[in-house]
Amino acid sequence: MPKLKTRRGAAKRFKVTGSGKVRRYRAYRRHILSTKTTKQKRHLRQSGLVSAADRRAITYLIPFL
Repeated sequence: MPKLKTRRGAAKRFKVTGSGKVRRYRAYRRHILSTKTTKQKRHLRQSGLVSAADRRAITYLIPFL
């Protein structure tokens, strides 16, 4: 069987927590920030968790993390 390779793009975007959940960062925080409120930008700083429906696909992309 061939070696499993980590998808490097996914490895840079997702991290696995100690309990096995997948952590992600929020979108909409790259540009056009002047139109967004301070509260909105503050909440975008917080990381979120990948939904259970998507977790299996993400763990396939990052098998060793």
